[in-house]
Amino acid sequence: MADLYYDTTGDGPTLLIIPGGAGHPMGLDAMTDVLSAHFTVVVLDPLGLAHGRLREPVADQRVQDWSDRARRVLDATLPEGESAYVLGTSAGAIVALDLLARHPERLRHVVVHEPPCVGVLPDGARQQARFGEICDVYRTRGLAAAGALMTAVLEDREVAGELPEGQPLSREEELLNPMALSLAHVLRPFTAYVPETGPAPVRLTVGAGADSRGQLLHRTAEFLAKDRQADLVEFPGGHLGILQHPADFAERLTRTLLGADARSR
Repeated sequence: MADLYYDTTGDGPTLLIIPGGAGHPMGLDAMTDVLSAHFTVVVLDPLGLAHGRLREPVADQRVQDWSDRARRVLDATLPEGESAYVLGTSAGAIVALDLLARHPERLRHVVVHEPPCVGVLPDGARQQARFGEICDVYRTRGLAAAGALMTAVLEDREVAGELPEGQPLSREEELLNPMALSLAHVLRPFTAYVPETGPAPVRLTVGAGADSRGQLLHRTAEFLAKDRQADLVEFPGGHLGILQHPADFAERLTRTLLGADARSR
């Protein structure tokens, strides 16, 4: 399976983590260190960016391709007869929703943290168009301008003043920058994804950042949880809570997945 990239740590039931952005697992070590006391943590790196493939060409990405890789990683790591916990955050949460829809047979409980599947909202077409605008701004004005617009979109507001002036990245610069790769090849197709409706085939929990209240992806999480008849759980921090508060995030996730059993390990 030379095209599969992942890292494994810890001991216990399997927990598959699907990162956001372009799937680079940078910054997740502090969280996985805490989780490894309770789980065998398998961190997916869909494009192999942390496994020697940074600098290599990247095409426009498909949600279904990432979820197929996630399923194959579970096939490679999950003991026979067992089912896995899954955490997906941001773009990775959209992958987790597709994995749940198409490959539920070996899943136990799926947690999706602030998936930007804004198409589920009543104003979904407008929000999807705004994410498309972020990608266009990145192409014409670079990272700073795209980042400023992204902040405004996530906060569910218009841009205050003018976007920063900037230049597009060269292809060589883009291939060295996971955030740039996300804006170039992941954000538009992933935010165009609309998940299934109705009750999930296995347990689903929708996560939202406590600091995201009143913002676009908290609203999306609330709507998705109601539509899928799933629990809504608030996690520490905002959209990047997994990086902002790794230990607290890990502890909240452990309680969500294991309940009272979390205190016994």
